[in-house]
Amino acid sequence: MFITCECQHLKQEVKCNASKTSEGNTGKSLECDDECARLARNHKLALALNIDPEAHKDDHIPYSNDTLKMFRENVKWGQTQEREIRVFAADEAEKRLRFKPMPPHQRAFLHSLSVDFGFDSESMDPEPHRHVAVFKTPRFVMAPMKTLAESVRIRSSAEASSNPVAETQRKLQANNETYNGFLLSNPRFGLTLEELRADCAASLDSTPGLSYDISFLPSEEIVIKARPASSSTVIQSSAIEAAIKALKASLSASISSRHLATSIQLCSLDNSLNITRREMDDPANNGGWSQVAAKAAAPRTAPRQTVVGEKSVYTVLGSKLRDAKKKKEEMKKAKESEVVVDDWEEEMRKQEEAEEQAVTDPRSHKDVPHAGS
Repeated sequence: MFITCECQHLKQEVKCNASKTSEGNTGKSLECDDECARLARNHKLALALNIDPEAHKDDHIPYSNDTLKMFRENVKWGQTQEREIRVFAADEAEKRLRFKPMPPHQRAFLHSLSVDFGFDSESMDPEPHRHVAVFKTPRFVMAPMKTLAESVRIRSSAEASSNPVAETQRKLQANNETYNGFLLSNPRFGLTLEELRADCAASLDSTPGLSYDISFLPSEEIVIKARPASSSTVIQSSAIEAAIKALKASLSASISSRHLATSIQLCSLDNSLNITRREMDDPANNGGWSQVAAKAAAPRTAPRQTVVGEKSVYTVLGSKLRDAKKKKEEMKKAKESEVVVDDWEEEMRKQEEAEEQAVTDPRSHKDVPHAGS
C-alpha cells in the first residue's frame, strides 16, 4: 500500500500490517516537507497573480545561456547548488544565503543562477576564503517552475530538431567512444542505491581490478560507471569496455530476477555523468535495448507436409461453422412457429370436440367395398 502526505506530493510504499486487532499502517500518513510548502506557496501566488500554471508548461527556458552552459559542465554539483537556492527561495524568513568558499568558476555559476532567480549576489572575503552570498530583493517573486535539468533537456531537444545534420554528426562521433558503464531505465519504485548495490554485488564483484560508482540521474535513470579499483592503476578504456560487455549478461539476469529495472544498456559517461553514447543509438546493435523482461523468441517449427486428398484445416473448420449456423437458424424458426396459448384447458376442450366431430361425421369415412359386391 501507499501512504501520502496531506497535499499528496509525497508518496511512500509501506507494508499494510493490518489485522483484526490493529489497523496497521492504513491510518498513517507522511508529514509535508519544505518542497510541499514551496508548491503550496507557488499555488497561492499563482492564484493571486492570476497565473495559469498549465499555460506555462511550454518550451520556455527561464535560465540564461551562461547558466545552462556552466550547469552542463558539472551537472551533479550544479543540482546540489540549485537545491540549496530553491530551499532558500521557499523560506520566507530567510533573507541571506551564504555558500562555502569555492573556486572562481563555481562562484560564477552561483552569480549567474542568482540573477535567474531574481536575487542579488556578492563575492566576499579574499582568497582562499572567497565565497558567495545571495540576498533576496524586491525583484524576487518565486523560483522558476522548471529545473535546470528540465531546461537542459528542452534545449537539447530543440537543438537536435533544428539541426539534424549536427545531431547526426554528434551521434557518429559518439559511436567512436568506448562504453564505460550501464544505464538502467525505469527503476523500481522506492529502490535505493544501497539495495541496488547489494543485489548486484555478486555480478559487480566478478570483475577484478574494477570498481563501480552507482548514481541517480535527473531523468530518474540509474547509471553504473566502471573505473579502476585503485587510483594508481591504469586500465585502457578498451579493456574496461570488454569487461563490462562480458559482465552485461549476468548483471541483466540479476536485475531481471529481482525486478530492479525494466531495461539495461551499455553507455558512455563523462566525468560529470553526462551520457555521451547509448547502446540504443548504435545502428549496428539493432536498437541497442537489452530488454530485461523481454520474452523469449518464438521457437521455429518445420513446415507441415499436406497429404494428398487431406482436407485443409480451414475447410474442416469452415464446414463445422456452416453446419452450426444452419442448425441455429432451424432452431430459431421452430421456436418462432410455436404458438403459446393463454388458456390450455380451453385449447384441450377444442381439440376433443374436433376429434368427436371427426368420428360422427360420415363424410370423414371412405367407402370400403364389400367382398360380395
